[in-house]
Amino acid sequence: MLIGIPLETVAGETRVAVTPETVKKLKAQGHTLRVQTGAGIAASAIDDAYVAAGAEITDAAGALGADMVLKVRSPSADERALMKPGAVLVGMLNPFDKDNLQALASANITAFALEAAPRTTRAQSMDVLSSQANIAGYKAVMIAADKYQRLFPMLMTAAGTIKAARVVILGVGVAGLQAIATAKRLGAVIEASDVRPSVKEQVESLGAKFIDVPYETAEEKEAAEGVGGYARPMPQSWLDRQKVEVAKRVAQADVVITTALIPGRAAPVLVTEEMVKSMKPGSVIVDLAAPAGGNCPLTEAGQTVVKHGVTLVGETNLPALVAADSSSLYARNVLDFLKLVFNKEGQFHIDLEDDIVKACLMCRDGQLLRS
Repeated sequence: MLIGIPLETVAGETRVAVTPETVKKLKAQGHTLRVQTGAGIAASAIDDAYVAAGAEITDAAGALGADMVLKVRSPSADERALMKPGAVLVGMLNPFDKDNLQALASANITAFALEAAPRTTRAQSMDVLSSQANIAGYKAVMIAADKYQRLFPMLMTAAGTIKAARVVILGVGVAGLQAIATAKRLGAVIEASDVRPSVKEQVESLGAKFIDVPYETAEEKEAAEGVGGYARPMPQSWLDRQKVEVAKRVAQADVVITTALIPGRAAPVLVTEEMVKSMKPGSVIVDLAAPAGGNCPLTEAGQTVVKHGVTLVGETNLPALVAADSSSLYARNVLDFLKLVFNKEGQFHIDLEDDIVKACLMCRDGQLLRS
């Protein structure tokens, strides 16, 4: 099959959907690959590396005009115009953006949104949300360490002792756990909070203290268990008690990293303006939920601002700041997904009996399959 890999055109997007490593593997399966010139430069993959791996270098029309197009972000209207009817698109297409999916369906594109893969053991190797969140959690801590005008580890020097930074992490999914591990390596004292009781052991195993808020009703406990690896909205009674406990920790924190997101919903507010006012001057908040409105109402998406003496970082695409490794992991996710849509002869085939394929398929034959 002719597979195209275009240069990402979304502002600030530095990742690429296929690396020279995965080009070799796709080439070995009998596919022809056309990579738009410069597609991988921002991810430290130069055109010569793609050529050495067996790909052809082409322009945007050549990459987008292929039978199958592999992307990081959904194509723009101009890019869709270069895609041919019946083409297959694989990427992070945002399953909750119905207008975009309808546009893809209207263009008669068969589209697979990788974020829609079920959170199952079998789908782990193609879980793009986890692979990219892992990097986001790491980068959030590194940005916090850069913005924080003190050191993370405790140091005993001839000039006196420097206390370790106190880090509070709110939301302990993949990004939160990686943030804990990274902050621990830097020597910080860490506390973490999450609505799911099941993560307490993971938090403590990484060397952090879990901010425990007991459940008082069956409804609270049931909501806390979550669905499919995601948290569910918690009852207001529990949220009120959690807010009190979190507020105490935030007031003492030097760095707060928030990661709480519920797919398809606005990000929940975890750090109020009053909490920000209670923080010490020079403290830092890195809000990973900035693209969905932020876990703090003072966060400005895409901006780093100082309010009430606290630096708030609202980066909206942290994985793109670590483009080489982000692309490497993403490209492997894509490669593993493609194994499900190519048969043994290397021909494209949609098996709707496969739960992963069915979940990721957004549109086909001009029809939108997600309401």
